[in-house]
Amino acid sequence: MTFKFDNSYAHLPERFFAHQNPVPVRAPRLVRVNARLAALLGVEPAITTDHPSAEVAARLAAIFAGNTVPEGAEPIAAVYAGHQFGQWVPRLGDGRAVLLGEVIGRDGIRRDIQLKGAGRTPFSRGGDGRAALGPVLREYIVSEAMAALGIPSTRALAAVLTGEEVLREVPLPGAILTRVARSHVRIGTFQYFAANGDTEAVRVLVDYVIRHLYPDAAHAAAPVRAMLDHVIAAQAKLVAQWMSVGFIHGVMNTDNMSIAGETIDFGPCAFMDGFNPAAVFSAIDEMGRYAWGYQPTITHWNLARFCQTLLPLLSENGRDAQESAQEALDAFPVLFETAWLGIMRAKLGFAEVLTSAGIESETGAADRSLVKDLLKIMTNHGRDDSGADFTLTFRWLSELAINVGDEEAQAAETRFMGLFAEQEPVTSWLARWRQRLSQAEGPMPGGDNMRQERMRAINPTIIPRNHLIQEAISAALEEDFAPFDALVDALANPFVSQSANAYFMAPPRPEQVVTQTFCGT
Repeated sequence: MTFKFDNSYAHLPERFFAHQNPVPVRAPRLVRVNARLAALLGVEPAITTDHPSAEVAARLAAIFAGNTVPEGAEPIAAVYAGHQFGQWVPRLGDGRAVLLGEVIGRDGIRRDIQLKGAGRTPFSRGGDGRAALGPVLREYIVSEAMAALGIPSTRALAAVLTGEEVLREVPLPGAILTRVARSHVRIGTFQYFAANGDTEAVRVLVDYVIRHLYPDAAHAAAPVRAMLDHVIAAQAKLVAQWMSVGFIHGVMNTDNMSIAGETIDFGPCAFMDGFNPAAVFSAIDEMGRYAWGYQPTITHWNLARFCQTLLPLLSENGRDAQESAQEALDAFPVLFETAWLGIMRAKLGFAEVLTSAGIESETGAADRSLVKDLLKIMTNHGRDDSGADFTLTFRWLSELAINVGDEEAQAAETRFMGLFAEQEPVTSWLARWRQRLSQAEGPMPGGDNMRQERMRAINPTIIPRNHLIQEAISAALEEDFAPFDALVDALANPFVSQSANAYFMAPPRPEQVVTQTFCGT
């Protein structure tokens, strides 16, 4: 099995990382390999199935567990720092992950290949450097679901059992995830060097990020500022996308914010069932710092920390540097609101594109009001004293975009109204929505059916619900991986009506509700 490595980060100055081979494990066993992603990466010979023959699976398990280091790999553990729940930690780093190297895929995009749970490194801070099976499966499920939803994310190439136990609250099966990312450079990477006064290292990082992630910035009059603008715009869009599917990251520390604008580190993440803007699932987020509705504020705060690291490079004049950073940072609220309102308008069936100026127009204000009022109704009038199901509210709304008199539309409206305990506020809102739809566009081929198809293409039927993830993990702990495979397969097509997969669409029954998720370290 060969990877066409083209490594770059391992050729930066050695203070950026520690050379570190994965620590071999006792008895690696392949759980699943992502054949489609392997093909994109150009892995040879081609992996044609997620569950290959025993002979191939054994060879893959040895590679993805770190027992066999592929030719051309240059394994390293990267150093970084970060603010964790607002508290500064001056030295973190890859405490249980080893970056094997980078490949340029068949699409021309460079990606890192990293083993997560690969053993102790110089940055383990007393930890065992390992991962338990549950968190590995959670990250595999959710990262692949995010990619299928069209949201920038790290990806899962493989999951393997190690044949060893890890001790958390109780002994658990050990596992390793092979994670694929555009980059593992984080806000915390910049913070580490800036905090140590190593401006030259920050400059090297800036050049690296521009070269590999934002090459357009190299041609700008002020490349550092251009890179900063790109990062801020990417984060604004990413968080808007998270929120549009009810996703709560759960641990938005600066060391978990990718400069590439990808979702990274899925430890205590969750997707909401009933809508609640204050929803928190992470067991370690006791103060609700990373609640669903607070994610834009935290992103803005994290980006302010990023701006601080770049001040010496933005201008030799301190005042000018601060003004440039503040100007870039001040753009975030508008960038986020534009991205958020744009996505939510599309979810409601409005196809016209609004620019940042347009969101303040009469149309933008009216549409913002429609979105906010629907979310308020979902919060206050959901059935059974819980918020209306976030995913199904928008999916069933998609079914109402066809003619009201149709029998199918009547059935869809009954299904939609069944999400709410109180009908009048919903009925009033639907009247406003339908009036807005009638004004949204002129005649077009396909009419309402075309609008419905657009809405179906952005409002998923299936998300990785917490209870489904927990069921898959619980079964896997008993050596039954069928629920895990079935869930991953269903999530690969989240926008398609899947009557055969109705189980994956349904909200949890009361006894299935998951109220807390855990980091797994």
